[in-house]
Amino acid sequence: MSKEFSAEVRVTYADTDQMGVVYYANYFVWLEIARTEFLRFFGVDYRNIEKEKKLALPVIEAYCKYKAPARYDEIIVIKTKVTQIKNSTLRFDYDIFSKDSNELLAVAYTTHVFIDKQRRPVRIPEAVKEIL
Repeated sequence: MSKEFSAEVRVTYADTDQMGVVYYANYFVWLEIARTEFLRFFGVDYRNIEKEKKLALPVIEAYCKYKAPARYDEIIVIKTKVTQIKNSTLRFDYDIFSKDSNELLAVAYTTHVFIDKQRRPVRIPEAVKEIL
């Protein structure tokens, strides 16, 4: 489980609060961007999982520890990797850096569960396990 992918996001003015610092909840939007791009990069078609396999992958746990502020117009790098795969759940870990200074801004993780249309946990598809 050592595959890693880096996504970049530029901080927009709308991402910041009155103090010119990125509003804390926006980090979770970036995690979703990074996770989606990670899956796409490694060949997991999330749209196919939803439409053809009739499965979803909701977040069941989310954590973020903020180390330093991100500010308007900075380019943020989100390094993403899968750190745990179980029968129906998987965990992504994220390190969020400033591209300019390489300063660590935050560390985070999200845990997800594969569910069917009835919202019951199901096994992770073998093809997805193999890729990840």
